Amino acid sequence: MKQGLKFRHANRSALGQIVASGHLSYHKGMEGWRTFGHYAVAYVISGEGIYEDDLGKKEEIVPGSAILVFPTLRHYYRPNPGTTWSEYYLAFDGPVFELWEAKGILDKSTPVIQAKPVDQWLRAFESILGADGEMAFLPPLLSVCRLQDVLAKLLWQGGASVSSSADNEWAAQACALLEFEREREGDVDKVAAKMGISPASFRKKFLRLVGQVPRRYVAARIIDRACELMQTTSLSDKEIAVKLGFCDEFYFSRRFKQITGKAPKVFRQETAFGRDG
Repeated sequence: MKQGLKFRHANRSALGQIVASGHLSYHKGMEGWRTFGHYAVAYVISGEGIYEDDLGKKEEIVPGSAILVFPTLRHYYRPNPGTTWSEYYLAFDGPVFELWEAKGILDKSTPVIQAKPVDQWLRAFESILGADGEMAFLPPLLSVCRLQDVLAKLLWQGGASVSSSADNEWAAQACALLEFEREREGDVDKVAAKMGISPASFRKKFLRLVGQVPRRYVAARIIDRACELMQTTSLSDKEIAVKLGFCDEFYFSRRFKQITGKAPKVFRQETAFGRDG
């Protein structure tokens, strides 16, 4: 097992920085509660223990546990009494990660994520700062972007295998079925039945994988189609509204602005370059 931490305070980017990284073998854990002052992820490779924090969270730690640390949250984690564990550790901070937390992507209420198989996820974390033999100086912007990529996969998949395509295939099938139903703004219950799960389970899983509820997804795809029609045809807003199943032009206009942030007229003016002639 590799050993030791490396500190990188000199390597900064406008988005953030990785301030420390490395392997800890036969680690006895923290001596007491602490507030760390940085974001961090501690990925446990072997050993078992416990995590606790001031929000009342108490989680068992096993091989494959990714412990997320927040700058201002007092916490405590360590192996079981009389034992040790091995971990790979990354500490980081910066505006981009503060934004992730502000938007609820990094969530204090979910401080531990199970990420297996261990060898796959360990390689993913290690790859953030470059494989052996890669350039000695890794541009900090590149390392921060790599970290975001791994964190996104960790949070989005809930710790599923890095290379697993099952969730991607499920989401693609669900989106395709919703697309088929979109002329009527999507019959979500019907799509759930075709996917073999309850409507409630379908909505929950779709939200987790796609990032929005099914009806919002369908509504946005209908507006995407409206945008395409504005750019590729001479149809009026009223004609597009009828074609896409809206009750009237005014409701269409309102929904269009809700999704795109622009009224149809403004959208047409700003994207006129995309039309032939």
